[in-house]
Amino acid sequence: MKLIICIVTKMLMLSFINPTMEAHMEEKSAFSFSFKMLTGDEIISLKQFKGKVIMVVNTASNCGFTSQYEALEKIYNAYKDKGFVIIGVPSNDFGNQEQGTNEEINHFCKVNYGVTFSMASKEVISGSAAHPFYLWAKETLGFETAPKWNFHKYLINRNGELIDYFNSFTSPDSNRVKQAIEKALAEK
Repeated sequence: MKLIICIVTKMLMLSFINPTMEAHMEEKSAFSFSFKMLTGDEIISLKQFKGKVIMVVNTASNCGFTSQYEALEKIYNAYKDKGFVIIGVPSNDFGNQEQGTNEEINHFCKVNYGVTFSMASKEVISGSAAHPFYLWAKETLGFETAPKWNFHKYLINRNGELIDYFNSFTSPDSNRVKQAIEKALAEK
């Protein structure tokens, strides 16, 4: 009888799993994910960056780390011609530090930091309602690698595999980050 109850309970639990989320969790590549652009209706599909090294960074306009936009722009310009891409993903998840609309965020990034790398629309990046990319990243690299604050960075190699992460305290133009980018760019 206990076995039957256990089986029925498990079947009920499985019926409540979001099939889209489950499918993304099984994916082996970052190329399965996309983000809506910060402005307009276009989609940033990571698949379009096959063969490139990608950094996905959750951002915020009113954070102690906001000045990292400058360092992100610097490394983007240093490596973009070698196949490096950055995607900023604004989020209000930590300390309510990204309260603006997508248009306000876009204006802030352009005027204050001259951001030219791709920016996604504002997303939830933590918890069970997180964007599927962030759920997959946490599942792939482990709970301890999930963003704990703004300006957490994930590095993806040319094959769409998550290869490293850098917490908020690690500046995008630090030697550690630059060495990881250069190593990923050198691999074919």
